[in-house]
Amino acid sequence: MKRVAITAAIALLGAGAAAAATVAPPKGAVSITLPGDAGMAFKPGPGVGVAQASCLTCHSSAYVSTQPVLSRAQWTAEVVKMRTAYGAPITDDQVTPIVDYLTAQYGKP
Repeated sequence: MKRVAITAAIALLGAGAAAAATVAPPKGAVSITLPGDAGMAFKPGPGVGVAQASCLTCHSSAYVSTQPVLSRAQWTAEVVKMRTAYGAPITDDQVTPIVDYLTAQYGKP
């Protein structure tokens, strides 16, 4: 029964989203642009592939790119949190390359 209700809810949301996409905004409406990934791809460097494969399954590159500058210990804690608390698809052998990448590209010197 839950599966039917969830499937129906997803179908309704999809239909609503499609309808909303085709409706013009009301006259005088304010338009905002959220960052998303607009011009914010991961910086190139060793480990970028594993970071992209692991991090982008849950959030945008902009989310990572706009984080405060973190130390290696802080990036390690973030990666471990993503694995344990949020179930990110990061294996034990991927933790170090991801932390190395994040520290080198978005970390404190």
